[in-house]
Parts: sequence; C-alpha cells; structure tokens
Amino acid sequence: MDRDALLEHVRTRRGSARSPLVVGVSGHCGSGKSMFARALVDTMPGAVRIRGDDFLDPTRSHRRSTDWDGVERLRLAAEVLEPHRAGRASTFRRFDWSARALGAPEPLPTTDLLVVDLIGLFHPEVRGLLDLAVWCDVDLDEAARRGIARDRELGRSHEALWRDVWIPNDRDFAERFAPRESADIRYRSRVRQPDIRTPGDG
Repeated sequence: MDRDALLEHVRTRRGSARSPLVVGVSGHCGSGKSMFARALVDTMPGAVRIRGDDFLDPTRSHRRSTDWDGVERLRLAAEVLEPHRAGRASTFRRFDWSARALGAPEPLPTTDLLVVDLIGLFHPEVRGLLDLAVWCDVDLDEAARRGIARDRELGRSHEALWRDVWIPNDRDFAERFAPRESADIRYRSRVRQPDIRTPGDG
C-alpha cells in the first residue's frame, strides 16, 4: 500500500471507530518505522506517538536473542496499550537514555489515536492489542544498509552491533514470529537509500 492510501485508510478507521485506536508500526531495524510514525501523527490532528526507544532496555537490546528480548513489550502493554484501549487514565515511564534508567511516571496522553513504532512489536505478547498493524516492508539487507548509513551520518559507530546482534536478532524474530505476514498492511517506505561507502572503498 502506498503512503496516501495508507493515510486515508487510517483516517477511515479512525472515523468509524467506537473506541480508542492503536496503530502499531514495525519493521526491521532501519526500515523507516519512526519516520513513518512521525509522518502519520503529523497528518492526524490529535494523534499521539509513543516512541519505541522509550520501551527498549539498552543492555538487553544489545544482546543476541531470538525474540527481541530487549523490547519491553509487557511494560508497554500494561502502561500504555491496555489503559489506552480501555479509555482509562494511566501513567507510563520513558527510558531515560542519559540516566540509563526509567524516568519518572508521566500521564498517558488522552487521544483517540495512538501510534506506536517499535522493533519486535508484532509478538504474541502485544499483537492482540494493536487495532492496525503496519509493516514497513523493506527487506533486511536494505534496512540494515539504511540503518548503518544513518548511524554513520550521526557519528555513531555501531557496525559490530549491526553485524553480530541487530541483523541476526531481526532475522531470528522474523523466522519465529513472521511479523510481515501478521501485519494488516505492508507499507513500502520511499526513503532514499544513502551512500554508505567509507573512505577507501572506491
């Protein structure tokens, strides 16, 4: 599905919904999840985005696992998804990356449309709490190239993590849980593929 059709689909679902909606956006690392989630919220007045980085454990997300163990899905469900869908007040905690600890509780925003973008999101622990699951349909190799290039542009050197942890984790998660197949919609992002050559590569 292209971007315009997807946005119109979300608007239609929102307009006909009888209860608050959750749109989950997932895909491989580097597939454009956050970019699309921001664009979606920007075009939907009153929508709220929950950042995936707020629900990552920085130590566990840097380790090999077959189920993206570093993604705190149960905390996401208890603090955000379940209360939002029930329309009840709640507080949630963002991970404070500077302090390397959970931040203070803050009120969960009141909205009829919540957008969550996160790796490892289409997992049995939370899949049933997503009203609309959008998969950023970029294959693993291309997503990794994009992510590595993005990190380099930001001055981050994570090549070993990509090679030894994040790419294998994505591959194993896909084999175990088939997130692409479980999505309601597959969205092909139009992100320009950056040049990731390093000096001397030719």
